[in-house]
Amino acid sequence: MCFSATANFVGSAALGAIGVVTLTKVKHRRELLFAALPALFAVHQFIEGFVWLGLDGILSPAVAHDMGAAFMLYAQGLLPFLLPLSVLLFEADVKSRRRMLPFLVLGGATTLYTLWALTAYPLQLYIKGNSIVYINQATNNTAVAVLYVIATCGSLFFSKVRPMIIFGAANLTIVLVVMEVKRYAFTSLWCAYAAIASLIILVYFWRSSGDRPFLYARSI
Repeated sequence: MCFSATANFVGSAALGAIGVVTLTKVKHRRELLFAALPALFAVHQFIEGFVWLGLDGILSPAVAHDMGAAFMLYAQGLLPFLLPLSVLLFEADVKSRRRMLPFLVLGGATTLYTLWALTAYPLQLYIKGNSIVYINQATNNTAVAVLYVIATCGSLFFSKVRPMIIFGAANLTIVLVVMEVKRYAFTSLWCAYAAIASLIILVYFWRSSGDRPFLYARSI
């Protein structure tokens, strides 16, 4: 997140509260992964707080590097797979879940490539314009960015659950704004604002409590 370690830790605490409340509204195991996204974003922001402390010289450079690697692992390595998987699991009927399969496959491929890149190439970390810049030579290109956005946002637009479409639109808007204003800090800023957009998830689970759980079809 922008500004400082304090901003990350405070944001993490707020997101953690949102995550806990969201998880209490889960009524079926298929809802669990999607409902867990705010809590996962909270952990993610907490990790970046230690990256700030390392870069500010409060903790060692080794801590900054290790926490930065952990931040990148989730942001670029796991999220492209987890998000479409969470949407696929949440969808009630077979037809809707099948629509998610291309995004899940794309997300899985993006994840495998990114995990390879994170181990094969060194991670560069530095502060610029009150934001943390994360650079990996193999992932820092337009093609990977486009595939990443399709994987993370695409499935949301094809969901039958309207709030998921709203969540996808919010995230896509955030992507475009960040790319235009601070492309160099894309990884940090997109994850921060996507985390804030997790409020949409909480509102949905809160308001739809009487409509869930869905009558889930067994096969795909």
